[in-house]
Amino acid sequence: MESEPYDLLVLGGGSGGYAAALRAAQLGMRVALIEAAELGGTCLHRGCIPTKAWLHAGEVADTARNGGRFGINSTVESVDIQAVRAYSDGVVSKLYGGLKGLIAARGIDVHRGWGRLIRSDEGLAVDVKTPDGELNRVLGSRVVLATGSIPKSLPAIPVDGVRIVDSDGALKLTSLPTTAIVLGGGVIGAEFASAWRSLGVEVHIVEALDRLVASEDADASKALQRAFAKRGITMTCGVAVSAVEVDEHGVSATLSDGSCLSADLLLVAVGRGPATDGLGFSEAGVELDRGFVAVDDRLQTSVPGVFAVGDVVAGLQLAHRGFAHGIFVAEEIAHHERQLARPPVRVSDEQTPRVTYSSPEIASVGLSETEAREAFSDVAVTRYDLGGNGRSQILKTAGFVKVIRQVEGPVLGVTMVGDGVSELIGEAQLITNWAAYPEEVAPLLHAHPTQNEALGEAHLALAGKPLHLHS
Repeated sequence: MESEPYDLLVLGGGSGGYAAALRAAQLGMRVALIEAAELGGTCLHRGCIPTKAWLHAGEVADTARNGGRFGINSTVESVDIQAVRAYSDGVVSKLYGGLKGLIAARGIDVHRGWGRLIRSDEGLAVDVKTPDGELNRVLGSRVVLATGSIPKSLPAIPVDGVRIVDSDGALKLTSLPTTAIVLGGGVIGAEFASAWRSLGVEVHIVEALDRLVASEDADASKALQRAFAKRGITMTCGVAVSAVEVDEHGVSATLSDGSCLSADLLLVAVGRGPATDGLGFSEAGVELDRGFVAVDDRLQTSVPGVFAVGDVVAGLQLAHRGFAHGIFVAEEIAHHERQLARPPVRVSDEQTPRVTYSSPEIASVGLSETEAREAFSDVAVTRYDLGGNGRSQILKTAGFVKVIRQVEGPVLGVTMVGDGVSELIGEAQLITNWAAYPEEVAPLLHAHPTQNEALGEAHLALAGKPLHLHS
């Protein structure tokens, strides 16, 4: 047992957990970080980073395959999946090493093992079961729950890791299938479908809702579906999978409309759920809601001194949201202990940037057009087509920038579609977070030729002076 309580115990070493630990240590707290697997969590090892590496490998393949469009006679001779995995693993390994170095340099104690929240006469604690079976109790004045999320599964479609895989299993494949069914057309499904198609797989997406990436603006979904169709990705929306059969040849899926699909592999990409089972949360008095940890607007749970961050908190399941949560909680604790004079600003899901890294990409922040029209009586919308943007034409990408404003008021939301638009979301976030008026953004200079000009053009139009926008 740890005799001297830590100022902060962080249960989970993913984006939210390690951010809380680093910021708390920076603020002078004595911190312990409990993690059963690797520091960096899902994002670094099984999510954001490796999937984007695979997507980039696919982008390289597409560039070579389509070199003739640029006057370059190039072809894709073959795809070496082992080399792609080695490339992806190398990126992860380098970032992992850097993170471990940061944690060590800040003097944070890392306890390797499965943690379980305990609330006893001694106060708050985490029981840690180490890999060799030992059980150690670590005491703390405060605790941050940052245990993240796991891939959701469907009872009727058991994941076997061979013919039926989830997103974790998809990254472990030693060879790619010739054909694949992707069950789920959200962000995860769209990204894997995009990467696999670029690497030569014939892909069929099945989405129970009426469109892909249904959480995004409807125009973005339409643009993505058109682009996917041109790339040869088949889609069936508004239909669910009712049954799945597996044999030595592959997998067959029967849809709710009576049709049947066959492929070498089926990817279950129906979202992620909070990792809160069996961790002692309820037993310690922490209130749960549909498996998520219930928190107030300062991310404190029903147990005083216990906070929650990241994917265990209902809302957007994004690494950068968890990262911001972690910093917020560390500063919230420091503020209450008079180490910070001002309370930190809470993290807003509405103002959190969202990106789908498919080809084309979707990037958005703030309200969609539908959400804006439901919230405000007078809304103005401008959509600038990337066909008029010089840089986008050089890159041979199609898409648009859509800006929504309150009439005579600030910008409410920005949605962008096109290869490379993820790099524009930073400016869009500043505009919506600071409630800027289009008239304030319009005079700002945007370098030429850049895709960034498209944001400037859209705001010029909303400010009443459209220059390159056809009326």
